[in-house]
Amino acid sequence: MAESKHETILRAAQKLFAERGYDGTTVPMIAEEARVGAGTIYRYFENKQKLVNELFRGSVARFAATLRDGFPEQEDFRQKFRHVFYRLIRYSRENPEAFRFINATANAYFLDEQSKADFEGFMDFIESHLDEGKKAGLLRDLPSQAFIAIVYGTIFHLSRMFEDGTLEPADELLSGIENSCWDAVSES
Repeated sequence: MAESKHETILRAAQKLFAERGYDGTTVPMIAEEARVGAGTIYRYFENKQKLVNELFRGSVARFAATLRDGFPEQEDFRQKFRHVFYRLIRYSRENPEAFRFINATANAYFLDEQSKADFEGFMDFIESHLDEGKKAGLLRDLPSQAFIAIVYGTIFHLSRMFEDGTLEPADELLSGIENSCWDAVSES
């Protein structure tokens, strides 16, 4: 099935926003990347801010779905941690531009209220599980944002190294990193 113009525009915008940022990307640049006229973009999106917000909401929804898919609700906290770690790795490897885009955009000035709410809902899912781990005495008594910085920050930098070939994402390496992240945040 051929990609629709709408999807082509979103894919081109994601690539450019991930590489150049919102302010460094213009509608004519997106049009050129998508191989459409700038007027075509305005048929689908009122302006660049509407485009970036639709792209952000879709990216966050797919990211959240990747983490929630097969989430081991009934398993112990260590299994939940492992699941999230490997799903973050998976998403970053399968969607490197989307992963960079979300990271660069999550707290941006141009996000509308719906985008902020969608991202906050996604973060609430993560933070509720971190709170569960803290209450059970399994995690260090740190703010949720510190846990996210330790684990997500590690994965963000790893994803760049995997993408540029500095590191190969071998199973043994990933297992060692996952255990190291667990050691960094766990109470034991």
